[in-house]
Amino acid sequence: MKANETRPHLEVPPDDHDQWNFAVRRETPTQRLDRNYAEILQEVRVAQTGVQLLLAFLLTVAFTPRFATLTDFERRVYVGALVLGAAATALLIAPAAFHRLVFQRRLKRQLVLASSRFALFGLTLLMLSIGSALLLILSVTLGAALAGWFTAGALGWFALWWFVVPMWSRIRHTR
Repeated sequence: MKANETRPHLEVPPDDHDQWNFAVRRETPTQRLDRNYAEILQEVRVAQTGVQLLLAFLLTVAFTPRFATLTDFERRVYVGALVLGAAATALLIAPAAFHRLVFQRRLKRQLVLASSRFALFGLTLLMLSIGSALLLILSVTLGAALAGWFTAGALGWFALWWFVVPMWSRIRHTR
């Protein structure tokens, strides 16, 4: 490409949300993307703290004397919780890595969309990891059958507040 040639415009045309944000907030599509990415990062910071604490706990469990007394079921639950926690960690850190690799490539819209998906799937894996860790701890203290019931209730509780209520609100307030 010669110095005086211009690059083809890579941005997607403004959508309804962009138009609404400009009319109401006087916010350009680029400003909206910047704000959306900043909001995603704030949300991810909250989740990262939780997943890091959970993963730190799970990483130390295998090195405790009590670990040798776990049943095969409890060991499998432990491995599941550990792998789910690691996978959640990867997805919750992914927006930073994605940003670094697409930095100065005019891919902010793609960054925001991908980061939003990373956060949503990361939260889902975090919920499952917490559930698995809860199942492990309750299985050791109460037995597998009772632990299963408590864990199912806890997962339902997480799903209610993290997914069902927001989706209900989203559907209810959609025009």
